Amino acid sequence: MSVKYFSGLLLLILIVSCSSEKLIIKNSISVENLRAEFNGAVKLKTLDFEIPSNTKLVGYKYDNNAKSLELIFNDRLGIIPLRENDVNKIYHEMNSFCKKYFDFQDLTIKSNIFELSELIPNYYRESLKKDENRIPKRADKKRKSFITNVSKPIEITNGLSGKNIALWHSHGWYYNVNLDRWMWQRARLFQIVEDKGPMGYVLPFLVPMLENAGATVFLPRERDFQVNEEVIDNDSPNNNYVEKIFGDKSWSNGEGTGFAIGNPPYESGYNPFEKGTHRIIKTSKEKTAEADFIPEITETGEYAVYVSYASSDKNATDVKFTIYHLGGKTEFKINQQIGGKTWIYLGKFNFEKGYNPEFGKVSVSNESSNENKIVSVDAVRFGGGMGIIKRGESTSGRPKFVEGARYWLQYAGMPDTLVYNLNKNKDDYKDDYQSRAEWVNYLVGNPYGPNRNKSSAGLGIPIDVSMAFHTDAGITKNDTVIGTLSIYSTYSLDSSRVFPDGVSKIANRDLADLVQTQITEDLRAKYDPIWNRRMLWDAFYSEAARQNVPSVLLELLSHQNFLDSKFELDPRYRFDVSRAIYKAFLKFISSEYDFNYVVQPLPVTHFSAELTANGEAVLKWKAQEDPLESTALPTGYIVYTRINDGGFDNGVYVKENKLVTAALKENTIYSFMITAVNDGGESFTSEILSINFIRDKKPVLIVNGFDRICGPATIETDEIKG
Repeated sequence: MSVKYFSGLLLLILIVSCSSEKLIIKNSISVENLRAEFNGAVKLKTLDFEIPSNTKLVGYKYDNNAKSLELIFNDRLGIIPLRENDVNKIYHEMNSFCKKYFDFQDLTIKSNIFELSELIPNYYRESLKKDENRIPKRADKKRKSFITNVSKPIEITNGLSGKNIALWHSHGWYYNVNLDRWMWQRARLFQIVEDKGPMGYVLPFLVPMLENAGATVFLPRERDFQVNEEVIDNDSPNNNYVEKIFGDKSWSNGEGTGFAIGNPPYESGYNPFEKGTHRIIKTSKEKTAEADFIPEITETGEYAVYVSYASSDKNATDVKFTIYHLGGKTEFKINQQIGGKTWIYLGKFNFEKGYNPEFGKVSVSNESSNENKIVSVDAVRFGGGMGIIKRGESTSGRPKFVEGARYWLQYAGMPDTLVYNLNKNKDDYKDDYQSRAEWVNYLVGNPYGPNRNKSSAGLGIPIDVSMAFHTDAGITKNDTVIGTLSIYSTYSLDSSRVFPDGVSKIANRDLADLVQTQITEDLRAKYDPIWNRRMLWDAFYSEAARQNVPSVLLELLSHQNFLDSKFELDPRYRFDVSRAIYKAFLKFISSEYDFNYVVQPLPVTHFSAELTANGEAVLKWKAQEDPLESTALPTGYIVYTRINDGGFDNGVYVKENKLVTAALKENTIYSFMITAVNDGGESFTSEILSINFIRDKKPVLIVNGFDRICGPATIETDEIKG
């Protein structure tokens, strides 16, 4: 037996024997000749399977004694989605092709280092056994939600309850060190800039869908469009922070540091969560103490509410935070053993201008089912506000929600050299995209911490998936979109092919495949039957490779191509793309946790509200079926009510698609909106309908004839498009 060496893109060993006389070429074909034969078959289309362009046979290994043959292709063979039928077809065709040259019984085909069946996501496996090596060890089926809205009138059992998702939209307003000015990171095209484009999907559509499915969603950029901001802190020298005691337990300063507002704007490196204190108190089965955070609201409107506290294993896992707002009060329970010393988002609520201790505050109680634990309080933030990070000689001069992640992460208490300042203040552009993945790692902590220190304790929040949402560049001169590219990485910054817990990073491909597949299938069904599915690309991009949890970098379409941009600006398209991503996350996580998922319903239609002679409101609506998802049928509904200029309440659950209210108070405007619900979550709301009962007046019926939306009008001539 002799040994020969052949080199293609890889160094391979060919084991040769001349014992077989029945082969056309007696087991001694060179890599170059076998490649030429393969290329000829591709050109003649005699191989009945999809072969991506630039696919190359880079080598083989043949063992005549074991009668085994291994074919190694470059990674181009793996840029397409593979299912069991696809892999079986490739093996069948290549088996027939290679029989002319080798005497073998066992055939193995690889794309780069991966045997083809390894590229089939766990979710799509039927006869093939699931790969346990790609299921994260943090996929604890009994994990409870980090944050629970206990005022919600439904329980989500087959959605994303207890799951934590980190995602972000691309780029943002940033400081260019070399030019000494703030600017966009991308060019302005077709009335949009990529720094804000994906925001139009993530904030109004994708994040609410995930939250409606029960997930806790984390973002490294500000999510609130409210330009006003009020911060109430225990260290503030005013009466907006109030402690109350009803028993024998008392408030005291806790160990370590907490938030203090200080004197903004902040220089790079300044951490407000290291400049103050926090307060603690022992838990009690009954409420014996509380702390109130009462803002002086600048103007009436909707404000995001963020809270902060210090976390430790001494803290309670069910700390009660109650938000008093114009729609009533909404109660949350937070596991304070994780997520300390940062801003934790609870939701958006309506508040009235001014100082309103009765209906404009956040109250934290020491009531808990955990005995002999502590409750920590620190600061509460209302509204997104304007940028307060100083770079060069100024702040951005813009609302926080348009700024890049680097600046929000500093305000959120992230450690500078581990997360947001990785380039020594010399390059905010790199800091911005590199910081996002490292923020994910810091959320999770040891052993999944930031790559500069994976053993960093971090915040202890088990993140299930992360995603970077971008749009791409590129132009076509035909009637085809550039389409959707999905990027993942099977190797880390240290070139490892596994996550810190030993789980295979091929899980990243599973996620990338599911996201791209769902988007492509839904868009082909609803918008463009030839929507272009680009590569499943294993590439070392920061936003795909740095995360120590399953992650994907999505390039949805080309913001540079006119046809793509027409889709991008259509709100219906944005909703459906976001719903596709939500469904992909749901399928991926259900595969990891091994549960039967249910997709949240679509919004109800045909909503009507009429008055009876007795002043009752008769509300009717219809369920909307989803032709793309059989599980998305509603099993009930939630009716939300608003009185006059207040806010909406927490809603009441009803089984049927009709509700007759009690008699309405005269000369009072009642507004209603409906959502559909099932075990997978809650739909988006219906439109809002209002009724005012005025006795002895003839009724007036308002019919809304406007029920369609679309993208902006376009101009297309030989000289100009826009």
